[in-house]
Amino acid sequence: MGVLTHDEILREIDAGRIEVDPFDATCVGPGSVDLHLGHDFRVFKKLHMIYHVDDVANFEDITELLRVEDFFVLMPGETVLGITQERLRLPSDICGRLEGRSRYARLGLMVHITAGFMQPGINNRQVLEISNVSSVPLALHPGTRLCQFVFDRTEGQAEYRGRFADQARP
Repeated sequence: MGVLTHDEILREIDAGRIEVDPFDATCVGPGSVDLHLGHDFRVFKKLHMIYHVDDVANFEDITELLRVEDFFVLMPGETVLGITQERLRLPSDICGRLEGRSRYARLGLMVHITAGFMQPGINNRQVLEISNVSSVPLALHPGTRLCQFVFDRTEGQAEYRGRFADQARP
């Protein structure tokens, strides 16, 4: 397994094996592709009860979907789910990792706090688990290059067909 570099990413995109939609070639870096924050957010309701986290938990009953045109204010200590503007489609021999960008980490913004591994064969928009660990409110603007996707070539082939295979919103 190895990380795809700039030229290899472009070769895979040109060959149609990797799709980034919409695609902007200026977002391809030395070893990743920058992705933009979308307009949809899933926010957690303020509850005064215990919520059980188990294998059957469905977080839709403790969250609400919000569409933001201008910006979303994330308060210190809060977590919100966002989503990328781009849809990624990977072939069965390429997987990857969603990573934050250091320029925002330095502000105390954690762009993807866990579950950053993306399976081979995905075809969806990427959900961002965004947390503000700073001491000040942070305004999140849709369209910002908030994260990056690092591509890895696999040994063998596989395809993800799980619960989030066709995910289009957070």
